[in-house]
Amino acid sequence: MGQPTPEMQQRTTKLAELRVSAEDSLAQTAAEVAKDLLSFYKGEDPGWTFAIGILPGPPPDGDYFWWIGGAMWGTLLDYRQQTGDKQYDAIITRSLVEQSGEKKDFMPANWTATMGNDDQGFWAMTAMLAAETNFPPPARETGLDWLALVQAVFNEQSMQERRVNQPNSNCNGGLRWQAFSINNGFDYVNTISNGIYFNLGARLARYTGNDTYAEYAEKTYDLLERLKYIDAEGNVHDGAHLPENCLDVNKLQFSYNAAVLIQGAAFMYDITNQSQKWKDRLDLLVDRSLSVFFPQGVAIEYACEGVGSCNVDMRSFKGYLHRWVSQATVLAPHLKDKVMPVFESSARAGVAACDRGDNGQMCGFEWAQGGGAQSPKQTSAVHQMNVLGALTGLMMKEAEPPVTNATGGSSKGDAGGGNALPNLRAMKPITAADRAGAGILTSLVLAGFVGSCVWMSLN
Repeated sequence: MGQPTPEMQQRTTKLAELRVSAEDSLAQTAAEVAKDLLSFYKGEDPGWTFAIGILPGPPPDGDYFWWIGGAMWGTLLDYRQQTGDKQYDAIITRSLVEQSGEKKDFMPANWTATMGNDDQGFWAMTAMLAAETNFPPPARETGLDWLALVQAVFNEQSMQERRVNQPNSNCNGGLRWQAFSINNGFDYVNTISNGIYFNLGARLARYTGNDTYAEYAEKTYDLLERLKYIDAEGNVHDGAHLPENCLDVNKLQFSYNAAVLIQGAAFMYDITNQSQKWKDRLDLLVDRSLSVFFPQGVAIEYACEGVGSCNVDMRSFKGYLHRWVSQATVLAPHLKDKVMPVFESSARAGVAACDRGDNGQMCGFEWAQGGGAQSPKQTSAVHQMNVLGALTGLMMKEAEPPVTNATGGSSKGDAGGGNALPNLRAMKPITAADRAGAGILTSLVLAGFVGSCVWMSLN
């Protein structure tokens, strides 16, 4: 790797000196980080049409698994929403359409061999964000819309084929890590898969006004508490195995597990009219996460950082932590005073670590070491995503709440979508004219398959 030229060094100094507390500097810094993030993406390059929407991979041929692409577009959607920068709109749309799959459910056939419920769920979370920010829908001829894609994923993950269906098992009803029984990890019931499902249920409930989604979300959170994946102190653990009756709880704490639950809990807090129950759950998770993942006011991936064991996936978690918890403060403003000062100091440290690469301003991973010079000079798309997530999270201080059907949301839905529900495909799709009735239609659809959704019978 070449040494930075004086011109590059001057640009680096400019990036590092931009103040993350000033809105204009914040947006300018974020724009630089976003541009460098896209330098890792090859889907627009000649000869790379097979890679539209995804980063080079998966390992060992490249650095990134399929789901990281979905996470990247979500990061850029948050950046777009907070800055108004629309230059990446066409790339984002093309990517989401390309990876939506043959059944319009983010299950492209060429990725099924390694498909996790969390992988599919990450793409769905990005589509949900597109709906909540009124991101323009794809061209009509694609037959796609953001809300319908999310509903298809949620429907599929509600079916017993994806879940533990053993009434005498402690794991009963849990969403499995992997989508198919032939995949390694099908016997692992993990927090991120169930957490994303909870998150999507809470957000679909708020967007559509349908309480049935909220019921599914709450039952999922109750399950995570019962399995002690969320403990009484607010620690969020990684998961457990079906053969061990889900009693062998993996106590590793990864920041994205906590963050996805915090964001979902904020949506539940909002749709339950700031209920004490969800405030207590939300506050517990936030307080513990600030303690575990920001011990010195700077984000650290507690389970692996400092011991040299963070893989590429784990190196992406800080960005979600900043983005999702920041959005939680929009729906639960009482969190801002405790969250935002910590997130500002963390973002400063993240920008300070952007001192590497041939241009001298690519971002590093170990922010708490006081800058990139003290940590390995590795560059990565996920490092850029982390810093961009931290910067856009700070911009959410004054952000407006996500839109809903009732507040200007324009995304069209299909409550009967999803490959697991072939008998429901003949139902009339939701149109712009009857979008307000999505809650009623979805209630009917969900009621139609509740008998086969074993986890709904949990106490």
